[in-house]
Amino acid sequence: MMQDFSGGQGLERGGMRVTEFEVDTSVTRVLDITSRVRAFVAEGSESGLAHVFLPHATAGLALIETGSGSEADLEELLEQLLPRDDRYAHRHGARGHGGDHLLPALISPSLVLAVDGGQLVLGTWQSVVIVDPNRDNDRRRVRIAVLPG
Repeated sequence: MMQDFSGGQGLERGGMRVTEFEVDTSVTRVLDITSRVRAFVAEGSESGLAHVFLPHATAGLALIETGSGSEADLEELLEQLLPRDDRYAHRHGARGHGGDHLLPALISPSLVLAVDGGQLVLGTWQSVVIVDPNRDNDRRRVRIAVLPG
C-alpha cells in the first residue's frame, strides 16, 4: 500500500520537484518501488538527478534485479550478516532489532539516479527496492526529489 503526500505533481522547492509517499512493508522485506519512482520522474520533462531517500534508521534502498529470486536471496544474506538474536548492544525492540540499526551501514538509505528527459535511467534488470528487515515498524516514508541540471 502506498499513500502519496505530495498532492500530485509534487512540491517545487528551489527548482526541485519533491514528493513523499508512505509504504507498508509488512508483507515483504524487499519492496519494489520502481514504478512509483519512475511515475514521479515522468511527471516532468527535465534531465538531471533523482534523489530517493528513506528517512529511517533501520531500512535502506538498493538497486537489484527483481522477480528472479534475488529478493529472497537478499533476505537470506541479511539474515546471515545480521542474525535476529541477542548479540547486539542495541537491545530495545524485538529480538535482533539491534541488527536492524546496522543495516544502513550496509545498504544506504538513499540513492541518486540519472534522469534523462523525464525518464528514469536504469539498467535493463535494475529495480529500486526498499530493504526493511525491521519487524517493529512496517510503515515507511519515501522522499523523491528531482533536481534538474
